[in-house]
Amino acid sequence: MKLKTVLMGAAAALAMAPAAMAERGSDGQLNLILWQAPSTMNPYLSGGTKEIIAGSLTLEPLAGYDAQGNIYPRLVTEIPTMENGGIPEDMTSVTWKLRDDIKWSDGSAFTAEDVVFTGEYCMHPEGGCSQLAKFEGVTSIEAIDPQTVKITFAAPRPDPFSAFVGSQSPILQKAQFENCIGSNAPTCTDQNFNPIGTGPFAVTEFLTNDTISLEANGEYRDPAKPAFATVLVKGGGDAAGAARSVLETGEFDYAWNTQLAPDVIEGMEAAGRGKVAAAFGSLVERLHVNLTDPSSSLPEGERSTLEHPHPFLSDPAVRKALSMAIDRELLVEIGYGPAGKPTCNYVPAPEAWASENTECLTQDIEGANALLEEAGWVMNGNGVREKDGVTLSITYQTSVNAVRQDFQALIKQWWSEIGVETELKTIDASVFFGSDAGSPDTLQKFYADIEMYADNFDGTNPAPYLAKHTCNKAPSPANQWQGENTSRFCNEEYDQMVADLEGIVDADERAAMGRKMNDMLTKDNNVIIPIVYRGTASAHSNTLGGVELNAWDSEIWNVADWTRIEE
Repeated sequence: MKLKTVLMGAAAALAMAPAAMAERGSDGQLNLILWQAPSTMNPYLSGGTKEIIAGSLTLEPLAGYDAQGNIYPRLVTEIPTMENGGIPEDMTSVTWKLRDDIKWSDGSAFTAEDVVFTGEYCMHPEGGCSQLAKFEGVTSIEAIDPQTVKITFAAPRPDPFSAFVGSQSPILQKAQFENCIGSNAPTCTDQNFNPIGTGPFAVTEFLTNDTISLEANGEYRDPAKPAFATVLVKGGGDAAGAARSVLETGEFDYAWNTQLAPDVIEGMEAAGRGKVAAAFGSLVERLHVNLTDPSSSLPEGERSTLEHPHPFLSDPAVRKALSMAIDRELLVEIGYGPAGKPTCNYVPAPEAWASENTECLTQDIEGANALLEEAGWVMNGNGVREKDGVTLSITYQTSVNAVRQDFQALIKQWWSEIGVETELKTIDASVFFGSDAGSPDTLQKFYADIEMYADNFDGTNPAPYLAKHTCNKAPSPANQWQGENTSRFCNEEYDQMVADLEGIVDADERAAMGRKMNDMLTKDNNVIIPIVYRGTASAHSNTLGGVELNAWDSEIWNVADWTRIEE
């Protein structure tokens, strides 16, 4: 099966599990390769997809999203509605009823106190929580009784399913993490590497940026699951090596994020050992513009902080010109084929929230040059524009990946045609998407002028995703460099729109506000420069059953249902 065939649906059900499984652990070992090696099992300390996926083997939210984007219960008896009393008529709260058969992997009971604690953990002002936007507008989280949790909002919330819904905001065990609040959060190495969870597997060993070993959780609520006794998660290498290890050599069962050119994938699939599946959700490859000064001439602790505006990227004309110079159609053709679409939007889905923002789809080198000339940026003798002694000289960073390096090379060429000098920087993906506050090379620290990456949001409500870009979420030493607003965009009007969105009930009005916020980040200010709307793509072996790729949650959302099958 070719990739383009799989892409016909929003998600592809590739191999269904047998009707019944023999017993827990009967299918031996499951081998996963996440070539961007996870640096923690705690998704609250990293916004990286690799940590969210790894963590989802062990940690669970109250509810999740299935492969079609529908919400379903996990640790609760049902999804709250007005009909069942979980959502009041004024929509200012949501009440969750916890299942009474859930245990942590250490055998202790899962209770409402764990949920309350997790909220306190993420919302602590010194914790640097990577998922803080999930708790936007939450005023209180309280345990009504051991099996009931009530979340109250500052204003009516027509869609209350953000905190604790989806794998980006799972529940942490209070007993394990209670001494890890605030600035202590990143120092709790054992807890962050070996979290006690309610999910199908439990961590037995975590080797940073290398391997994670797990075993079937003996306390898991379904006595017949998981089918696999152990899991090995291998990190390191690159997308090509990961895909090859599944599709050609058969060394691994599943390879996450096979971000490769279409012809490369087709060649590997020809070996007949496995296939690549892709599903479109909300994943966008994009450029983030650093609005602060990353210069090494500044004291450590002040680089890339709001104290120091960027010397030339603070100019809207420069940011717009950088976007105008890019040929997105060509990038899609060489990098993704049918697994990508050119886009100008940060939020590409759901359809109601997607802005009619198409201006950037046509490359305009001539227009970009004229814009820079009008703004006073003139060519010097070296073909680089300058103004008031400042030259347009950019450091453009991203993770090591063949497709991304191709993009870098082309974009550097296009920018040279408008008088922008570009130095390319590549960083090992495990470091770039890591959570080490001491590293100078994480995407959050952003010691460069431009950086390129992609991520997405859980479910079909983009509001928490848009809420990432408020002033208080800019990474800095004060929040352990874990803030979500990597561009350091700080705009009072935008912050007010985030607050106003929380109070809008009508679905059409909410979507209209979301489109306006998307436009403010993109075409109006170009602090985020979208390039490609990507399908989530991963490879799996023909001997792995039950896989259903999910673009709306952790893509291995149903790993408890995976089995070993005969070809």
